[in-house]
Amino acid sequence: MNLKKLFLNKDYLEKQIKFFRDNKQIRKIEPNKELVLSHLQKAKHNLNFFKLNKKYEEYKDWQIVSLYYSLYHASLALITNKNYYSKNHYATIMLLIKEYSISKDEAELIKKLSMGKSEAELYTNLKRDRHDASYSTDIKFTKEIIEDYQREVIKFINKAEEIIEQ
Repeated sequence: MNLKKLFLNKDYLEKQIKFFRDNKQIRKIEPNKELVLSHLQKAKHNLNFFKLNKKYEEYKDWQIVSLYYSLYHASLALITNKNYYSKNHYATIMLLIKEYSISKDEAELIKKLSMGKSEAELYTNLKRDRHDASYSTDIKFTKEIIEDYQREVIKFINKAEEIIEQ
């Protein structure tokens, strides 16, 4: 996934979204505030699971997995808030970029409540590491990497909650 191209080329982004829509991986849905809040609650639930298990150093792979699903459910809350349903992780990223991305000029005005490139990169990086944690036999994650992800996921969930409460 070329995040830079998705952010710089709106036609390319729309073409990618159309591909996922045509393949029934994403679709428009009726407004459903209950589902939005349920995804947000699930994000927090997964984050609490992470916090409970953070003390177990030997399970860093599962810590990454639980952080990823915290982030993913916060992302689903955001796209559901814009009346989308997604059953593809990459399509979810694209919808986040489409619906919450802003121009450089707008960034100064609403920077705090925008989903930008850094959030998409966090999502992509954590998705890759979640895959490695789930399927690789190596356990390569350091305590520092996990703590960095934890901070970023908490910020993302808090930002999602702010946006949804508007």
